[in-house]
Amino acid sequence: NMLAGQQGQTTTSASAPSTPEEEAARANDPRRQFVAAILGDTEDVWSAVFQASGQTYPNPTLVLFEGAVDSACGQASSAVGPFYCPADQQVYIDLAFFDEMQRRLGGGGDFAEAYVIAHEVGHHLQTLTGVSRRVNEARRRGENVEGDNGMLVRQELQADCYAGVWAHHAQARHQWLEAGDIEEALNTASAIGDDRLQKQSRGQVVPDAFTHGTSAQRVRWFTTGFQSGQLQACDTFAAARL
Repeated sequence: NMLAGQQGQTTTSASAPSTPEEEAARANDPRRQFVAAILGDTEDVWSAVFQASGQTYPNPTLVLFEGAVDSACGQASSAVGPFYCPADQQVYIDLAFFDEMQRRLGGGGDFAEAYVIAHEVGHHLQTLTGVSRRVNEARRRGENVEGDNGMLVRQELQADCYAGVWAHHAQARHQWLEAGDIEEALNTASAIGDDRLQKQSRGQVVPDAFTHGTSAQRVRWFTTGFQSGQLQACDTFAAARL
């Protein structure tokens, strides 16, 4: 993999104290190395983008966990999937989620996994730009932020778009995408759209409960970011049509 040489900041959160042998095996785990490499590449891309406008990009920290983890946002089990916590600016990844993605969600593969990581980093960008604060303030005021046109959907679709912007710049730097990689990521985006997940779990789609956007919307916003390479193209909050 072209990206395997890059390294991000990594902290690991193990469920029990490890022996030196276990630590060594964990450090050499290709899945861990891959996640750290993708995070490292997002750091390179966003640092350059921020630098171009005279700003500094503070890197998020990566926490790899198994089973459950404590974050500044509370305790989480692997059932929640990957997540970003604004309170500690850390990206939490449970490696078992990627196995689940391939098995159950019809997504999977290197670039699909990279898209998921880049989406969580997109939430880090939203913390830096104040978007997350705006959404939280609206929620505190008692506004309904859920639903198929709500702020939570717009926030998630913007993170998808930011993942696309990262992929655009990563491709320009490395030429590492192969035929089918983008489709693979888009299949994953489709597999984790609200409508698809709800159909699988409830047998029907309930737009009022949407928080991430439909499969088609997630694909559209990732593609918008990938084609433009511009953060400005990702203003989902001003978009009349999601």
